[in-house]
Amino acid sequence: MSTNSSKNAGPAHKAVEAGIALSIAIFGVIVIIGSLKAGINWGAEGPRAGFVPFYVGIFIVVASSVNLWTALREENDQLFAEWGQLRQVMSVVVPTAIYVGAMPFLGLYVASIIFIGWFMRWLGKYSWLTVAAVAFGMPIVTYLIFERWFLVPLPKGPVEEWLGL
Repeated sequence: MSTNSSKNAGPAHKAVEAGIALSIAIFGVIVIIGSLKAGINWGAEGPRAGFVPFYVGIFIVVASSVNLWTALREENDQLFAEWGQLRQVMSVVVPTAIYVGAMPFLGLYVASIIFIGWFMRWLGKYSWLTVAAVAFGMPIVTYLIFERWFLVPLPKGPVEEWLGL
């Protein structure tokens, strides 16, 4: 961690690269384990379901190991980002992840109303009238274009089902 001053405090570039490399390697191991459960051998009908993902998982682990080795050999311990900058990034990443996670339960439209409204009010500081107009207007326009015009069904939740959409 760079400690030049409290203003510039934050994680070191080396530590972030090592952490990302380890995270991706763990993902590769998960892919390998799942492939082994599905079967990686050759069956009568051809390769089993885990055959290709197994080798992709191995490639991911090997590539991540090279990235980790390179990151740990790096002598330059520059600052990756200040904590305040990372907080700003996380103020977008966390609500977006919650939005994506809530969509199967709330449906696209209700989750979008909450997501758009939250961002407009919290980050944009827009008036409640503007927030309500856009937060409700965009999902309505999306519904009309995709579901009515193009006949593409989008994920619905209990509110949409209750409304018969």
